[in-house]
Amino acid sequence: MSVIIKQYFDFNIISDNFSEVMQGFWQTILLSLIGGFFALLWGLVLSLIRQLPGRAFAPLRGLAIAYIDAFRGIPMLLVLLLVSTGLAALSSDGVIPDFIGQPTFFGKTSPFWWGIYALVITYGAYMAEVYRAGLEAVPRGQMEAARSLGMSHGQAMRRVIVPQAVTKVIPPLLNDFIALMKDTSLVSVIGFIEVVQAGKDIQSATFNSSALTLGAVLFLLTTIPLARIVDKMISGQSSKTQRAIP
Repeated sequence: MSVIIKQYFDFNIISDNFSEVMQGFWQTILLSLIGGFFALLWGLVLSLIRQLPGRAFAPLRGLAIAYIDAFRGIPMLLVLLLVSTGLAALSSDGVIPDFIGQPTFFGKTSPFWWGIYALVITYGAYMAEVYRAGLEAVPRGQMEAARSLGMSHGQAMRRVIVPQAVTKVIPPLLNDFIALMKDTSLVSVIGFIEVVQAGKDIQSATFNSSALTLGAVLFLLTTIPLARIVDKMISGQSSKTQRAIP
């Protein structure tokens, strides 16, 4: 038992390397917040494209459906590798500008932004399906009422349908955000140092896993409160739809 405690809970190693692990965790938080924000926007765009009416928009609807199906079926690790190697190669060959292929916005390295790209590409597809479920949960009469007031389809979606749909899908979107946050650890495979890679580097230097344990605790301290918020929101929504018992 003492060997296990020494291997995973050596507080001397945790104390000596706390700042390094926290710096890695801060990069994880940045990846999660920026990637999550743009994934929310991209997912909403995809879901709205999928809801466009009429034959004229059928090609766009088909492209959106194909995109969502494809990137829900491809592992994010594979997307990450394709993005990082592909964009770097295209940029080096002059096919695309360097600011797209090898971005360094706001002083962040290219691997950081490649990770953002992969998170947005992958989780945008998942969030699009969540939005679609919310849009389809809004009664059709809402759209008909909005159109009868003289609104165009776009105005009705923007002013009536989307606001109602968003309130219905916040809990599942938070679940997707928790999954996105955990998947930020995959960015370490392209050379970016986030909390998992920081822990692995310390493990390699000390032959001890306590820094990785610290990383796991930091994840738990962040994701468990989010999970409880999701549970509370789902419970609140359920209580609103249940018939009161006299």
